[in-house]
Parts: sequence; C-alpha cells; structure tokens
Amino acid sequence: MDFASTTRRLGRTRWFARLGRAVSGFDRRLQKRTGGRWSVLGRPTLPQLILTTTGRRSGQPREAVLLYAAVGADWVVIGSNWGQEHHPAWSLNLLEHPAATVTLAGVATPVTAHLADTDERARLMPILLEVWPGYDDYAARSGRDLRVFVLRPVERT
Repeated sequence: MDFASTTRRLGRTRWFARLGRAVSGFDRRLQKRTGGRWSVLGRPTLPQLILTTTGRRSGQPREAVLLYAAVGADWVVIGSNWGQEHHPAWSLNLLEHPAATVTLAGVATPVTAHLADTDERARLMPILLEVWPGYDDYAARSGRDLRVFVLRPVERT
C-alpha cells in the first residue's frame, strides 16, 4: 500500500483529524515557504492548494491549506473542518467575499468562488471522495452538510 492510500485510510479516524487540526498552521507555513514542495507529511502525495480569502470581519488575508479536486479549469474544495461541528472560517469568508486566490506549486491565481448548489454538489461529491474518503466520516461526525465550493479562475483581460 502506498503512502497516499495509507494516509487516506488513516484520515477517516478521529485521532488523525485531531492531529491535522494541530499541525495545520505549521503545514501552511511550510508549504508556503517551499512553494508547495513540502508538507508536514513530507512531499505532498495528495492534491493540495493554499486558499487565500478575505476575512469577513477583519478584511485581512486569511490562508488555508486544502485538499482539492481539479474539475476542468476549476478547483473544487470542501469545508470539512476535520469533522468539527462548525464550518471552517475560510468557508464563511468565501460566502461573504467570493474573490480569493489559489496558490498551487508557488503560482497564485485569482479565483471567484461559488457554493455548489444541490445538483452540482451531488455531481462533485464522488470526485471529492476519491481524493479524500474521510469526508463522509467528517460529515457524519459533524452532523452538518459539508459546504462544497467551486473556485473558478478569473479570466484576465
């Protein structure tokens, strides 16, 4: 079994989610400094991006490292918050300010986010579950519908 498969299997457990929450800030800084080449777990084997949103209260930039699925030219992310009962702050920020930035392999791309509607969410969830099967467990633990966002690159004129 390869590293990514093992990580996906362990990702379904409560202790892994607690560990993920504990190291997420350090992981974000490490990925930013290395242009996405390194993560807390070593070289990233799962698709990860840095999402920069605008704080809904502060107006300041806020960063989160997220797993994603590429769907055409778009990136799709899910607000799992490691299975906690509340939505992650970045998802609240996107609802308030849908203009954001995706940084992938050190390249920053402006995006506009939208919350997937019911049909779009149903189509995207299997794709997200291929990336991280633990999302089903996180939804069950949290007791909430996990928000799915589509991040569409802004066309430059």
